[in-house]
Amino acid sequence: MAVFVALAAVLALAALGAALWPLWRGSRGLAAGMLLAMGVATFALYRIVGTPAGLEAAAVVAPMTLDEAIVELQAALVRNPNEPDGWRLLGQSLASQGRSAEAREAFAEAVRLMPGEPTLLVEAAQSRLEADPAKRLDETAVALLRRALELDPLHQRANWLLGVSQRQANQPAAAAETWAALLDRVDPATATSLRVQVDAARADAGLEPLPRAETAPAAAATTGVRVNVSLDPDFAARARLSGDSSVFVIARVPGGPPMPVAVRKHALQELPLTVTLGDADNLMPTRTLSSLAEVEVLARLSASGDPSDSVNNLDSVPVRVTLPSSETVELVIGAPAR
Repeated sequence: MAVFVALAAVLALAALGAALWPLWRGSRGLAAGMLLAMGVATFALYRIVGTPAGLEAAAVVAPMTLDEAIVELQAALVRNPNEPDGWRLLGQSLASQGRSAEAREAFAEAVRLMPGEPTLLVEAAQSRLEADPAKRLDETAVALLRRALELDPLHQRANWLLGVSQRQANQPAAAAETWAALLDRVDPATATSLRVQVDAARADAGLEPLPRAETAPAAAATTGVRVNVSLDPDFAARARLSGDSSVFVIARVPGGPPMPVAVRKHALQELPLTVTLGDADNLMPTRTLSSLAEVEVLARLSASGDPSDSVNNLDSVPVRVTLPSSETVELVIGAPAR
């Protein structure tokens, strides 16, 4: 059902693409509103009529404005309230109109029905920020962000908003640490702006600015753990692996928390591959790989692209490595434990 709705929306939007392109260039807000209205209308019509054939009525009853489309979707959700995608779309639509309090409630319903989707959790947290008169992230919003990061430690917007909450809570050192972990994962222009925020937070915490890239120790780029990652041939032959599966190469503290110290993400199609995990792959700049005496290294196959430990992921046998190390660690996903 959800797949059909998505395809229907894509087809509808594609049909409008050529006509809306001049509007997109001249007035992106107007064009985005029209696109969103069409998406809401498509979803609502399908839910109301109940069959793909019912979409043929679109030319007659499709809402002509975003307001009308939202009304249609709200009516559809009254009849079918257990539709997380519908609540999410409603939240996005209301947010685009500045109806922040209503958007917050819609996202809350979506999270209640689909609590394990990191980006949805972040959207719900952000909706609470926008609905708050003081524009602050409350305890519920912070809990949503932390849950999102448990599911996806690399989620950029979740890390950014968590840093915002720490700044608001007068925790500048924590905010600087959270934001600094993003510097190697965003584009150069964003990193330049973000570094300003990191250094400002560090200054408020009584800390020196981060060292510039050109003054960082050269050894940090050359030290690390070299890892070969491959699939067990027997496992690969019998498993039905999705082409969009991801492989995470992870280093963590042995016997410590599940949060990785360093992580690298690759596509399944890249296997077999060789990578060197180093300080550039750290999640937190204050906890570097090179500062540890020992790490546990593993490779994780994720069909969903979610690195969190779950029944849908498959880990290689972990290998303990004493640092520094000149050895190459062999990790084979799907190989039986010995």
